[in-house]
Amino acid sequence: MAGPREDQSTVMRLGAGEPARNADPHQAGAVAGDRTAGTGPAPDAVEGDLDRQIHAFVARFTGGLSPVALAGAWFDWASHLALSPGRRMELALLAFLEAMKLAHEARPLSNAPEPGNRASPTDRRFRDEAWSMFPFRHYANMFLACESWWDEATGQVHGVTAAHQAMLRFTARQLLDMWSPSNFIPTNPEVLLRLLDTKGASLAEGLQHFKEDLKLFVEDGPPAGSEGFRVGETVGITPGKIVARTSLAEVIQYTPTTPKVHAQPVLIVPAWIMKYYILDLRPDNSLVRHLIDQGFTVFMISWKNPTAADRDTGFDQYRTDGIMAALAAATAVTGAAKVHGVGYCLGGTLLAVTAAAMARDDDDRWQSLTFLAAQTDFHEAGELRLFINESQLALLDDMMHERGFLEGPRMMGTFNLLRSNELIWSRMVREYLMGERRRTIDVMAWASDTTRMPARMHSEYLRSFYLDNDLAEGRFRVGGRPVALQDIKAPVFALGTEWDHVAPWHSVYKIHLSLDTDITFALTNGGHNQGVVSPPGTAGRHYRLGTTHASGHYTDPESWLARHEPLEGSWWTGWTRWLKRHSHGALAPPPTLGNADAGFAVLGDAPGSYVTAPD
Repeated sequence: MAGPREDQSTVMRLGAGEPARNADPHQAGAVAGDRTAGTGPAPDAVEGDLDRQIHAFVARFTGGLSPVALAGAWFDWASHLALSPGRRMELALLAFLEAMKLAHEARPLSNAPEPGNRASPTDRRFRDEAWSMFPFRHYANMFLACESWWDEATGQVHGVTAAHQAMLRFTARQLLDMWSPSNFIPTNPEVLLRLLDTKGASLAEGLQHFKEDLKLFVEDGPPAGSEGFRVGETVGITPGKIVARTSLAEVIQYTPTTPKVHAQPVLIVPAWIMKYYILDLRPDNSLVRHLIDQGFTVFMISWKNPTAADRDTGFDQYRTDGIMAALAAATAVTGAAKVHGVGYCLGGTLLAVTAAAMARDDDDRWQSLTFLAAQTDFHEAGELRLFINESQLALLDDMMHERGFLEGPRMMGTFNLLRSNELIWSRMVREYLMGERRRTIDVMAWASDTTRMPARMHSEYLRSFYLDNDLAEGRFRVGGRPVALQDIKAPVFALGTEWDHVAPWHSVYKIHLSLDTDITFALTNGGHNQGVVSPPGTAGRHYRLGTTHASGHYTDPESWLARHEPLEGSWWTGWTRWLKRHSHGALAPPPTLGNADAGFAVLGDAPGSYVTAPD
C-alpha cells in the first residue's frame, strides 16, 4: 500500500500549484514498450537523418500511409492469385455473369432491381427514388456490381494472409468510392434535379461552400458552422472548479446539484486523442450533468494538448500525471476511500492498465470500473488495425520526429477514411454539388477541435496495443513489472456501440475473456461518439444489457446478442442504476469544491486552461 500513498502525496503538492516533474522519457519508454526493449526502436533510437527526412516526405505525400505495406499486400494477393487458375476462372465466370445480367437490365423498360435494394444496408448513396430512373439506375447497378466483384476478388484467395486480404479489400473500396456515379454531376440524378429546380443556383452555392472550406483549410481554421460552439460558453459549461493540475492534466470537480450525494465519487478519464468535453456538451446532452443530477460527485480529467516540447512524453506519464493524480485529488477532496472509475475510448484502455497495476500492488481504491467504447484486447480492433504494421509505424515515427507530435487533423483523416463514403464523398456531393450546407451540431464541432499526440506516446501506444497486443497477452509492463487484467476484482460495466468503426463492439466485448470479475455489458445503437452521447429522451435509442458473473460461463458475442432483447431508451439510465447499486454508504451533504487543507486548493473555474489553450 506504500505505492498509492506515495502517488497521493506527490499530487497533493500539485494541487497547491506545484508543476509536475517531467518523467524521464527513457524510463517512460521502458514502461510502455519494454517487454525486452519493445518490438521496434524508439523514435530517438533510429539513426540516419536523411532516411528520416525521406520517410517523412513520403508520409506527407501519401497522407501517412505506407506504400511499402500496400505493395506487400498486393504482391501477396497477386502472387497467390497467379498460382490459382481455378480461382481466376471463378472470378472470370462471375464477371461474365454479372455483365450479362447488367446487359439485360440496361434496357429502359426492364425490371432491374432498385439500386437502394442492392446496396448494403449502410450505403445511403442510391436510396433516393431518382436513382430508379433510366439510365441512372443502370449506372448505380454497374457500380454496385463492380464493387461486389472486387470485394469477392480481394478475398478468398488461398494462401493470402487475412491481414493482406483485408487491406486490399479496404483499398479497393476506397478507390471505387472515388468513382461512384453519385460523385459526378452527369451521373447523379439528385444533383441534376436539384440543378434544374434551382436554375443553377445550387451549383453556385456549392462553389461558394467549396471556396469557404478551401480558405479555412489553408488558414487551418475550424469548419464552417462550428464557430457557434465555444468551450466554456456554449459547450463544456457545467459549473465546476479546477482542483489539481499536472504537466499533462487538469482535474475538474463539478458543482453538485443535489442536497445529498453518494459516498463514492465518479472519476472520468476521457481519451486524449480528442478533448474531454464530448462528455459535457450542452446541458441537455451532458453525461457529466446527468451524473451530478443523479447525486454523484464527479471529477473529470482535462488533458493538455501537447506541443513539440512534449515529444518525449510516454504512455505511462499519462497514468502517473493523469489518472493517479486525479484519483489522489478525488479521494483527498471527498474523503472517500474508493472511487468509481470511468474510462472512454483510449482513456478506458489507460484506466484498465492503471487498475491492473493497482490491483497487482494491492491498491483497492476502485469501487467499480466502467469502460465506454474502450478496448483491452486489440486483436480484432477493426479496420483501424489495417494501418498498424512495422512499415506503417516506421513511417509514422519518422513523420512525428520532425515536429515531435502527430497532428490532430491527420489522425481525423484516418478515422474519416474508415467511413469515407459517408464522411467524405457523400458530404462533398451534398455541400459542393447540391449546395446544401449540413447543419453543424455540437458533436461535429467537438470533432473538429482536434488535439495532437506526443511522438513517443503515440509510437508506444500503437506498438504495444495495436501491433503487439501486449496488454491482453500479459507482456505490458508498469513500473518494470508486467500487469495482468485478471488481477482486477472491482465490478465492471462495459459499453459497446453497434456501429463503432473505432472500437468495434465485438472487440470491446472481448473484455469478458480478460477479467475474472462480474461484468455487466451494454450494447447501444449508434457509433463511437453519438452512441455514447445518448441522453434519456433521444428518439430512436435502444440498448441491450446483461451481466456475466465471475462464477459464470463465457458466452460468445453473437449468442449474447441473441439472448438479450433491446430495451427502449438511453443506456445512461441502465448505467446509473448499476452505479447506484455498486455505491455503498449513506448519502451525505456534498463535499466542498477543492480542499486546501489536503493540498488541493481551487486553481480556477471549469473548464480550465488546458482545454481552451490556443493551438
